Amino acid sequence: MNNYARLSARTIHRPACVTLAATLSLCAVLFQPAAQAQTPAYPTKPITLIVGFPPGGSNDIVARIIAQPLGEALGTTVIVENKSGASGTIAGLATVRAAPDGHTLLAASLSPVIVAPQTYKKPPFNTPTDLIAINMVGLTPETIAVGPSLPGVKTLADLIALSTTRQITMSSSGSGSFPHLAIELLTTVSKGNFLHIPYKGATPAISDTVAGHVDSIMMDAPPIIGMVMDGRLRALAVTSAKRLDALPDVPTAQETLPGFDVVNWIGVFAPAKTPAPIVARINAALVKVIARPDVRAQLDKVAVPPAIMESPIAFQQFVDAEYQRWGDVLKQARVELTE
Repeated sequence: MNNYARLSARTIHRPACVTLAATLSLCAVLFQPAAQAQTPAYPTKPITLIVGFPPGGSNDIVARIIAQPLGEALGTTVIVENKSGASGTIAGLATVRAAPDGHTLLAASLSPVIVAPQTYKKPPFNTPTDLIAINMVGLTPETIAVGPSLPGVKTLADLIALSTTRQITMSSSGSGSFPHLAIELLTTVSKGNFLHIPYKGATPAISDTVAGHVDSIMMDAPPIIGMVMDGRLRALAVTSAKRLDALPDVPTAQETLPGFDVVNWIGVFAPAKTPAPIVARINAALVKVIARPDVRAQLDKVAVPPAIMESPIAFQQFVDAEYQRWGDVLKQARVELTE
């Protein structure tokens, strides 16, 4: 259970005072330090919102959409800082090690905080205990697309059929990323012959697929949608339960592979031991931000349906369950562990 969940109201017994003036004077002395302890001054400086991938990926895109309005809601400036590497775990570790004062936050999808840490024999951090889950901001399904090297492949069924005759290379944003796991699941469910080609981020993976160096790609929708719109990549399917408003003509993977529903999510995290009042303040600001029509429109445009939970406690429980769920999937899929 995190600090937010452990917060409880303090009971302070009022002293027996013989006059109203004495009561007010004594209570001012006794109550003021307690109130200050419960409600620390925040924010007192700009907030750094860390992202674990280079610019252009879904985590970065969403972070930059919410940064300015989040700063406005909190009365400060929110600066997005990219700390890429190790499938996002470098950013996660930087957040874990930061002062727990609410001035360092992490914008992360399922990959950096759920999947990648569990691909290490010695995990760099333990998400359920080392990070506080504040709230979700949006959902993002994966997009399965092909480049110019496969001009005859028009559907996911075509791609799977071709993979039974030869190996199909499929790029992702990195080993241990959520797209990597989705490729492993696609291989298992379809019984196709797919070779995962990892890259250091979404941008190089997309570039090599567009150039024809890799046959296909599994990628979060936000960084890939522009290439699909202008025809440089052909989207075969999205992995959500229903079609995306931003890509209404692209079928779901379930229409070919029943039950293949694989959706990523993006949320905001803080270091463990961040005071509960600060977590509550950030959460209230996030709720306000995601309710803004302009923010929702920007998220929808990049194929990230806005989504927020009723409380940090609910999101923490969700994250804990996801950590267990995908940890089991990693073991079953036998995703290779790294040092």
